[in-house]
Order: sequence, then C-alpha cells, then structure tokens
Amino acid sequence: MVILLHGRYFELAIDCCDKAIPALSHDRMRRLSQVLYLHGFASGPSSTKANFFSSRFAEVGVEATIPDLNEDDFEGLNITRELELIHGVSREIKPSVVMGSSHGGYLAALHACQHPELAPALVLMAPGFGFPGRWDDKLGSKRLAEWKHTGSMPFFHYGAHCFKQVGYQFYEDAQQYDPFPPVKQPTLIFHGKGDEAVDAELSKEFAAGKPNVELHLLDSDHGLTDVMDEMWAVTARFCEGLETVSGGKA
Repeated sequence: MVILLHGRYFELAIDCCDKAIPALSHDRMRRLSQVLYLHGFASGPSSTKANFFSSRFAEVGVEATIPDLNEDDFEGLNITRELELIHGVSREIKPSVVMGSSHGGYLAALHACQHPELAPALVLMAPGFGFPGRWDDKLGSKRLAEWKHTGSMPFFHYGAHCFKQVGYQFYEDAQQYDPFPPVKQPTLIFHGKGDEAVDAELSKEFAAGKPNVELHLLDSDHGLTDVMDEMWAVTARFCEGLETVSGGKA
C-alpha cells in the first residue's frame, strides 16, 4: 500500500489480520456522536460497504445513519436534491464523521464545503472527483446529445439489480458544482490503484499539497470490497485520533 501524507508518498505496512483492532480505545470511539454514510451512484443503503462499516461502528458503540439518496425517484436524481437531503439528515443527527463511497464521497466533500459545521471530518472511498467532466469522456458527445434529446438514459442500478432511467437533469445540475471541492476538514481517502471507474489520479490531484488530507492507495478496484478490513483498521484509528470527535456529544 502507498500512503500520501501532506503531499508526499510513503510505503506503509498494515497487519490486515488485526480485524478486531484490539489497540483501539472503545471509550474514545464511543465519544463519536454518529457517522453519516453516503452510498454511491446507482447504489443504496444496503450496499456491501455500507453494511460492513455500519456493523464495525456498531461493534464499538457508534451508530451509522445511511440515508437513501435515491429517495424512491432515481430518474429524478440530481446533486442539488441529494445535498438538500444530506443537509437535513446532518442537522438532525449532527455526525462526527461523514463517510462516502464513490459519488457519495464526492457529495460528502461538497456537503463539507457548504456546511463545515455539520461535517467535522471525512472518510472518502474512491471519491468521484472530477464530476461531471469524467462523464464527458466516459459517455462521449454523441451519447450525451442523445441523453439530452431523449431526456433520460438507462443506468444499471446495483441496489435494484436492474437498469433504471436517469433524467438528463442529473448531468445538467452537476455543472454548477466544483469538481474538486476545497475541503478544509480532516479527510481520509482510500482509492484503488486499479480503479476502472474513477481514476486514482483524481484523488492524488485532490490531496496534493493539502495537510488535512491523508490518501491511501490500495491494491484494489473501484469497489474496494476486498480491502474492507484494511480500510476499517485505518478508519478506526483515524476516528480515534480526531481532536474533535463529537458533533453532538461532549
């Protein structure tokens, strides 16, 4: 594994067999108020990583809230609507840490910039930086024009296990948002070196020169499901070491 701290890279070895993390202080972890977890695009609250991390936090007495960012209307999805939902949930639970996977990681960063008081720290997994420009390259001008003309396009929804339509407003609405949100909070990022959906170079670009960002490049793909124990070990220690660990508790 490679780690980038304050713009520099280091080799780091972690004993991934240490799944129970015995060195952690559970008392300190319990000082976290709540964790807000944001799932990715075309995913849902019952995703593999959402279930894994909510279970791990529960084991140390920390509740994780996982809102459904689709809101039963995947076709009408857009970033503005997602951020409004995230803001509302954050005001209610006052999380100590906001986690996000892929598009959810990008949303977490946008939310942290809009409402820093509601996002004291971030943990981002394969965050979808560079959006929507990445889709310009991925879809190409012809498919984007067809999407605009027809008003919707099918995407495979991993939570529903089928193709579902997404309106063009999703792409159009995204144009107003910074592809690399200037986050100031303590931020931990995991990115697979073999990520086929979001190039790890985007996380490297985001992290470069930022003393608040800790980037771990892992031997994995976009899903990162084969390194979840490793990510939990680092995430738990990151949370334990936060100077301010409570959004709602003393």
